[in-house]
Amino acid sequence: QVQLVESGGGLVQAGDSLRLSCAASGRTFTVYSMGWFRRAPGKEREFVAEIGWSRGTTDYADSVKGRFTISRASATNTVYLQMNSLKPEDTALYYCARKPQIWASYADWGQGTQVTVSS
Repeated sequence: QVQLVESGGGLVQAGDSLRLSCAASGRTFTVYSMGWFRRAPGKEREFVAEIGWSRGTTDYADSVKGRFTISRASATNTVYLQMNSLKPEDTALYYCARKPQIWASYADWGQGTQVTVSS
């Protein structure tokens, strides 16, 4: 089983930056890709970004393209989300998750880290 622990959230003003981290631990870490998701109050969880673990290929939601950057540190099984030019609509609980194989769904959700952006 894999455990994911997110950190780095906080309260910031519009236009500020934050860097989220997600540390994975477990006896066996099999991963095809890692993703970041978020859930705003009263809304469904939505995809934010993902990164392929072997090649580092990335994909982003249209709402964050050009502002957010996902990266990984394979040696430490850590994935990051650099968030720049934050907007109030980015306020949400941010989760990371693992996709163990190409055919699998995202699973092993962390507990989340809260990001609040004031206007």
